[in-house]
Amino acid sequence: QVQLVESGGGLVQPGGSLRLSCAASGSIFRTYAMGWYRQAPGKQRELVASTTSGGDTIIADSLKGRFTISGDNAKSTVYIQMDSLKPEDTAVYYCNMYITPHDIAVTRLYWGQGTQVTVSS
Repeated sequence: QVQLVESGGGLVQPGGSLRLSCAASGSIFRTYAMGWYRQAPGKQRELVASTTSGGDTIIADSLKGRFTISGDNAKSTVYIQMDSLKPEDTAVYYCNMYITPHDIAVTRLYWGQGTQVTVSS
């Protein structure tokens, strides 16, 4: 069974930085696109960034210049570097990956359980 686990969340002061990590485990044949979403209280989940297996990346327009996504498809890991954090970045951050498991020859979208990021002084 494939599982995604995020780490690296926490409390940070405005202007600070955090790096979130997400690693998939289980019997994985191949990992394709990977990404990060976030959901603030009372708001819909929104895209933060994504990366393809070819290395192309997308960053939400409002986050360009502050957030950077990177990943290793062979290791089924994805990271998001968040700099110059603002209180409005406070949210639960979720990673996702398109993965084909060994035992199920179907590519599915898997989600992590989320990690809380709080930006506050």
